[in-house]
Amino acid sequence: MELMRSRYTAYVIGNIEYLRATWSDATCPPDLEASADSATRWLGLQIKRHTPIDTTHAEVEFVARYKVGGRAHRLHETSRFERDNAGRWRYIDGALRD
Repeated sequence: MELMRSRYTAYVIGNIEYLRATWSDATCPPDLEASADSATRWLGLQIKRHTPIDTTHAEVEFVARYKVGGRAHRLHETSRFERDNAGRWRYIDGALRD
């Protein structure tokens, strides 16, 4: 899914405005700017699964790898997306996986 990849890129370059613009208004955190961490070094994104639910909802399972303070981490999540009335896909939320 293109939106998942573009949101990952926005995290890599710290484009908070894009993240906010592609996040559902109902679930976007008000302190999103404060959550940006310049110490995080993103290493890669692997899309494991893209599942259309219906014409306005989809799920994407991904693994994003990153380092903080020289220590490697991975974020494995299943994200939910919805298409708004203007036809744009927006991130709703995600469930962390092991």
